[in-house]
Amino acid sequence: MSETREHRLKRLRMRSMRRGIKEMDIILSRFAGARLDAMNNEALDLYEALLGESDHDLYQWVSGQASPPQPYEALIGQIAAQISRAQ
Repeated sequence: MSETREHRLKRLRMRSMRRGIKEMDIILSRFAGARLDAMNNEALDLYEALLGESDHDLYQWVSGQASPPQPYEALIGQIAAQISRAQ
């Protein structure tokens, strides 16, 4: 049985909120709240893969301290832009 879109969005929001590093909890939960509903399945697949990455790597990518791997460049740019809008 496949997962419904509604269940998947809830699961991804929960994974975004419970990262381990408080900064990433805040950053990703705000991004998820603002953007997940509008994402298509391909974008959700990429976001879900991103959630599998280390919080330390994610923080460095989002903060501009390190360059993200090519598959994540645009998504990290969207997350960084979301942070800028929230400030």
